[in-house]
Amino acid sequence: MTMVERLQKLMSQWGIASRRRAEQLIAEGRVCVNGQPAHLGQKADPIADRIEVDGVAIASQQRPQSVYFLLNKPKGVVSTCLDPQHRPTVLSLLPKSLRNPGLHPVGRLDVASTGALLLTNDGSATFRLTHPRHHIHKTYRVQLEGCVSETALTQWRQGIMLSGQRTLPAQVTLVKSASQITSLEVVLWEGRNRQIRRVAEQLGHRVISLHRLAIGPLQLGNLAQGSYRQVSQADMAALLSHASTASEKNQKTF
Repeated sequence: MTMVERLQKLMSQWGIASRRRAEQLIAEGRVCVNGQPAHLGQKADPIADRIEVDGVAIASQQRPQSVYFLLNKPKGVVSTCLDPQHRPTVLSLLPKSLRNPGLHPVGRLDVASTGALLLTNDGSATFRLTHPRHHIHKTYRVQLEGCVSETALTQWRQGIMLSGQRTLPAQVTLVKSASQITSLEVVLWEGRNRQIRRVAEQLGHRVISLHRLAIGPLQLGNLAQGSYRQVSQADMAALLSHASTASEKNQKTF
């Protein structure tokens, strides 16, 4: 049976890298097929073809089992596999026995933010969960400096301009308001770079703390900071189903 697929898809399925990272490796000339440098868009059969990454062959019969972990990321930890500044990474929070080849974070939380982050070696799942068309909602608890006006909250809910493009409508709920600190629950259907911090700054408020509570239906719950739990196949299927549903819904809505 033929298994011809694009190289970046094969590499993600075999846990070598996410699709995006695989494309980078191919572009950098680090991937070869049957002894020849690969090119973007190339297809291959892992059974019939010899595929090498940095000179190491992908073992066609050793496709790793897909694993999924939900991590409560602490502040000061970066959402990458390697960090040139030698800061602790999300992978360093897992025991070495669980750091399977290709394990990577799905999306990112900036270094100062905390909370729910999914880790997997399933590149296909990562692609589905991070593609912009899916609009998977993510829930955050946010503390802002100062008292946030109802006008500012309404602007946030309706969307504001960031870098020349309006943000999608957001669900913003006031949790607690005091003279010095305002606590909000914010639900986003998109994930632009540092979006909550940039929106808050544009509305005149500094973010004191930013904590992600949930990714779609996947709740952090009482998971301790710096800890992780394995995500069941049922919960992962529900998350991927939610991604598909969100995609269909938002094609009509946005």
